[in-house]
Amino acid sequence: METCKLKKRGKLFILTLTGEDEHRLNPTRIDAIRSALNQIRSDSSSLSGSVLITTAHGKFFSNGYDLAWAGSSPMSSKLRELVADLISFPMPTVAAITGHACAAGMIFALCHDYIVMRKDRGFLYMSEMDIGLKIPAWFMAVMSCKIGDARVLRDVVLKARKLTAKQAVESGIIEAAMDSAEETVKGAVELGETLVKKGWKGQDESPPHVDLRHQARFRSFLDIVVAEVEPQTVEKKAFHRTANGCLDQKPRLKKTMRPYLRFRR
Repeated sequence: METCKLKKRGKLFILTLTGEDEHRLNPTRIDAIRSALNQIRSDSSSLSGSVLITTAHGKFFSNGYDLAWAGSSPMSSKLRELVADLISFPMPTVAAITGHACAAGMIFALCHDYIVMRKDRGFLYMSEMDIGLKIPAWFMAVMSCKIGDARVLRDVVLKARKLTAKQAVESGIIEAAMDSAEETVKGAVELGETLVKKGWKGQDESPPHVDLRHQARFRSFLDIVVAEVEPQTVEKKAFHRTANGCLDQKPRLKKTMRPYLRFRR
């Protein structure tokens, strides 16, 4: 069964999670998404000046892990690989969220450079706290880098606060809130076309004009996401529901990758 489809529209690559289901993340869906990303990467002539837009059919952008796979090491590893693909993707990325983005689905959305979201339906929601599951350290790294307001981050994690599009715009998490699903995709396309005009050239190095503090921040982000973390450390350091709700320190890392900011003009 088809789980996603990729089409090219000028300089825009549009990746759509297909079907009217919850678009839960399982090995089959993640492999299909990564295959589409690799298909784009393989065409070196299309990388410069292009933009990737990710969207979905139906009520959900993604409702997180497929529960049959949730908590398994292969599943976590596959999602980390997908996140690393998106963070290091050699063109700007835009998530057009036309429905709910929950738990791992929220992490998937946050790993795009820009997010536009419909305001008449859907929210960003880290549901782990409500259902008694751990939030992995690398989920915390993603959210810490993408949610700049410490109070909002605190409430997303500790209160499992559901953020509407309007609230996410006010918090600086997303770029724009649109009136409908159609307007959301249209807004993402318009943003993509604006980015295309900037003449981005995909590469692995950070551009010289980017503030070094931001480079360091995103390098730390990548470290957490793609590092081979000692299993015992992950168990001890992962954030989870406790009596006092404390957040442990980040795990020790074994290797690093280049920073996420990877374009030049």
